[in-house]
Amino acid sequence: MNEKVEDLTVEYEEEGQILVKELDKCILSKGAWATVLFRYSEWHHGTQEYGPDKYVIRRYQKNGGEYKLKSKFVISSCDQARKIIDALEAWLPKES
Repeated sequence: MNEKVEDLTVEYEEEGQILVKELDKCILSKGAWATVLFRYSEWHHGTQEYGPDKYVIRRYQKNGGEYKLKSKFVISSCDQARKIIDALEAWLPKES
């Protein structure tokens, strides 16, 4: 049960093996709607090791006291992540 934003995770396990390992998370917003950026890695059965870092932004809505996933955006590559960072840095005002 995910009653608190801090309890939300992308980690996924089957038969004792963690298939999606959460490496880090950043809570971007809290409230009735929560937004969380996750850094994770997926287990590859063929190589028996975790793959490269991946990133996903997930939006959750609190309903009946529990957060439920409503949408997600997977950042598909390091190149795409850099482009997002570059665009935001260009658009946002410089800190004074």
